[in-house]
Amino acid sequence: MPYQPRLLALIMAGGKGSRLFPLTRDRAKPAVPFGGRYRIIDFVLSNMFNSGIRSLYVLTQYKAQSLVEHIQRAWSVRNSPTDFVTIVPAQMRMGELWYRGTADSVFQNYHMVEDQRPDYVLVFGADHIYKMNVRQMVDYHIEKGAVATVACIPIPVEDAPSFGIMEVDANGRVVGFEEKPQSGAKTIPGQPHLCLASMGNYIFNPDILREELIADSGRESRHDFGHNVIPAMMKTGKVFAYNFHNNVIPGAKSLEENTYWRDVGTIDSYYEAAMDLKNVVPSLNLYGWEWPIMTASYSDPPAKMVFDEDNRRGHVLQSTLAGGCIISGGFVKDSVLGRNVIVEEGAEVRDSIIFENVRIGKGARVQRAIVDKNVHIKDGDQIGHDIGRDMLRHTVSENGVTVVAKQRADLGLLMRDYG
Repeated sequence: MPYQPRLLALIMAGGKGSRLFPLTRDRAKPAVPFGGRYRIIDFVLSNMFNSGIRSLYVLTQYKAQSLVEHIQRAWSVRNSPTDFVTIVPAQMRMGELWYRGTADSVFQNYHMVEDQRPDYVLVFGADHIYKMNVRQMVDYHIEKGAVATVACIPIPVEDAPSFGIMEVDANGRVVGFEEKPQSGAKTIPGQPHLCLASMGNYIFNPDILREELIADSGRESRHDFGHNVIPAMMKTGKVFAYNFHNNVIPGAKSLEENTYWRDVGTIDSYYEAAMDLKNVVPSLNLYGWEWPIMTASYSDPPAKMVFDEDNRRGHVLQSTLAGGCIISGGFVKDSVLGRNVIVEEGAEVRDSIIFENVRIGKGARVQRAIVDKNVHIKDGDQIGHDIGRDMLRHTVSENGVTVVAKQRADLGLLMRDYG
């Protein structure tokens, strides 16, 4: 049997996600719910698990409590003596400092890498929505004899100002990097309409990584992989770009499914990605058993629609519902509902994302909105119908999506018996 390299993955889950406020008011970005029953971090962890990479440290920092609780519920049950998903809080091992950047967070925890003695270290972000067979990137790294490999995604050249752009030669070797170039972005050889944008996912040879992290810690720097460590490693001539569009997911039915990747860094991008899930043929397929997205299991009862009377009919069209939902004489269309959502008699929910434990009161109308956990929309209230009024009470995005912030749970409201 051929030798299987020892792989250790460090998952960067400390981001604030300030552009997702108020969804990140009480939680880190990777802990933001997505798709009714998942958290954003479930996608990178599922990619690792499905790729057979099961030695994982999750590095946290910002408002990590809900993230820690989710990982303990969803992923610690998969631990064994050799496989683990371990949460690593910021520990200030280098003095009275929080992490100063992505590279510094790894540097401050590098003793864990030395303890595990892997052949390769994977450093992946936790705040994107995608499927990826990470083993294929590992094979590419080994084949190229790389000291570092950067996962990249082709983007239209006009989108370059929003990304870190990698300049590569015909062999995929990285020869330049520019952060958010406003003009003159380097394009892919032979494809002048496309650039390679860094996905913030890396594979490193441990010894070289250690040397560069030590050097970076002692100089004026942003202590960031993209800005500092990768450019410093380029002097070796052995930094390569891995084209994500070459990745193949088992069971994928289309090129679009193979190449799906979303940066849900703003309310509007998050809303668009989540709303795609309710389409008849969504761009992201959550129903492929060959590459499942795993998450926490709950003892929720099945969703149900109740009452069949004129003006009082539980009715759902082109939407997704998680367990425990009760559409009690209400109407739901083109929406994504999380766990234990109750839509009361005469209420309407359209083009909206509803997080778990939300109650939509009688006659209330919710349109083009994101409603965070534990909210009670009062009887007859309207969300998303009067943007001026919404702006006085809630957060409204640039594209007019109303966000109702998380509230504390009211068990008396949420646990009412509907039969």
